[in-house]
Amino acid sequence: MIEVKVKKNESVERAISRFKKKVKEDGFLFTLKERQYYTKPSEERREKKNRAKRRNFYNRLRDEKSFR
Repeated sequence: MIEVKVKKNESVERAISRFKKKVKEDGFLFTLKERQYYTKPSEERREKKNRAKRRNFYNRLRDEKSFR
């Protein structure tokens, strides 16, 4: 369970932004969205492979820019 305690003299907006940051770091919404529908194991493997390809592609682009 994700908890955020409001500190002394802290605005509610700041506490909400800390909460949103913790939720994003934890990956809670990603897992909820992912588990909303059943996906076949073969689809999961395919998606995992595609995410790795995209990640590697963008990492290579970033590395090429740093060499210039």
